[in-house]
Amino acid sequence: MSSATESTMYIPTYDDVLVAHERIKPYIHETPVLTSRFLNELTGAELFFKCENLQKAAAFKVRGACNAVFGLTDEEAKIGVATHSSGNHALSLAYAAGQRGIDVTVVMPRTAPQAKKDAVIGYGGTIVECEPSTSSREAVFSEVVAQSGADFVHPYNDPRVIAGQATCSKELISQVDNLDIVIAPIGGGGMISGTCLTLSTIAPEINVYAAEPLNADDAARSLKAGYIIADDAPIPLPMALKCP
Repeated sequence: MSSATESTMYIPTYDDVLVAHERIKPYIHETPVLTSRFLNELTGAELFFKCENLQKAAAFKVRGACNAVFGLTDEEAKIGVATHSSGNHALSLAYAAGQRGIDVTVVMPRTAPQAKKDAVIGYGGTIVECEPSTSSREAVFSEVVAQSGADFVHPYNDPRVIAGQATCSKELISQVDNLDIVIAPIGGGGMISGTCLTLSTIAPEINVYAAEPLNADDAARSLKAGYIIADDAPIPLPMALKCP
């Protein structure tokens, strides 16, 4: 599994997770697991927090980005990589590309946080701005790839990214014994897919739950509708509270 073109329809396996973990170890942290007596008492459960906020680039997405970048052949890497992202995947891919010393171009909405843009630039990335809509992002990104031929590392719909994100739960169950439940975020779906991949293979007794914000619950609404609902932006909270 190397380029995005070759891996579009590929479903990653746990063997890919094992390869990914060895590949990315020099470039990531094995993040700590912390506990809180207050939250344990509040919930009546024993909780463990896998602190990916302490990860390189301050985001779990650096796992998938590093796996994609360092999985490229030397010939593929010469062309560089590209993606579209408003934040964490953008700076994670820029970090990974910087570690390998290759070009990276990121299409970002002009409204993306300046701190995220600064981080991309600080890691050596090039930003091409677009309007804050899915249609604009896709159109601008298509032009970027057509001109550069760069390898597209999708923020989540990429088996290399899923295998990289799966290393987080692999670490977690090596750090904490006898877990009953693992709750992972679901945005695009890369982390929850990787979590399910790991745990269904080596710890199928653990129940997995996906979590998302109330006013950005497109995954829950997609599941209910039976098709993917793509939101350009989260629903304002007052509107979300009125939804049935």
